[in-house]
Amino acid sequence: MAAAKSRAEKARKTDTVKATPKEAAEAKPAKVEPAKAKAEPAKPAAPRPNFKAKEFVVYPAHGVGQILEIEEQEVAGHRLELFVINFDKEKMTLRVPTNKATAVGMRKLSDTGVVDSAIETLRGRARIKRTMWSRRAQEYEAKINSGDLISIAEVVRDLYRSDRQPEQSYSERQLYEAALDRMAREVAAVERIGEDAAIERVEEALQGTPKGEKTPKTDEASEAA
Repeated sequence: MAAAKSRAEKARKTDTVKATPKEAAEAKPAKVEPAKAKAEPAKPAAPRPNFKAKEFVVYPAHGVGQILEIEEQEVAGHRLELFVINFDKEKMTLRVPTNKATAVGMRKLSDTGVVDSAIETLRGRARIKRTMWSRRAQEYEAKINSGDLISIAEVVRDLYRSDRQPEQSYSERQLYEAALDRMAREVAAVERIGEDAAIERVEEALQGTPKGEKTPKTDEASEAA
């Protein structure tokens, strides 16, 4: 008991020991100078996509177009650089800010390898989901407007009907023709052939599907949807 009391008193004495003037001076925190606000460097402007005048490009919502020129306009006191794109078939001209081209999905034409893959996609079996037509139609439209050539080829393949198959409905026919047009125009631009020749190549691939695979295959993964 006495030993415990002695240790407690010793601990209290230790806690109340004052530092010497020298120790206090050494322990005194150094004066901290207020941090000077550093000016943040200006962010570099986003590099302009490598598109050139007279080049054919793909704009997702409209398909293949040609850049007529790259012009500058002054908007609200700011200089704005624009790609001027002509869509000859639609008789439409579109102006796209150069710094927004990548964000909207504008791209160069597919290379020949992608075109060959798209043609091969046409020879595959159609994959029709067992869902309501309105839902499938939305998915087809999204693929057509994605600007992706393989996705567009999938729509062409799935909506194609041979002479021996039931006719398409009006809405099916519209989507099929829209997808066929988008695909044929890019194939024509890449291979430097006419659109009629490109459509013929697409249809030949569709008609060349092996026998026994004419009946559309249901996507098993969609049956649970």
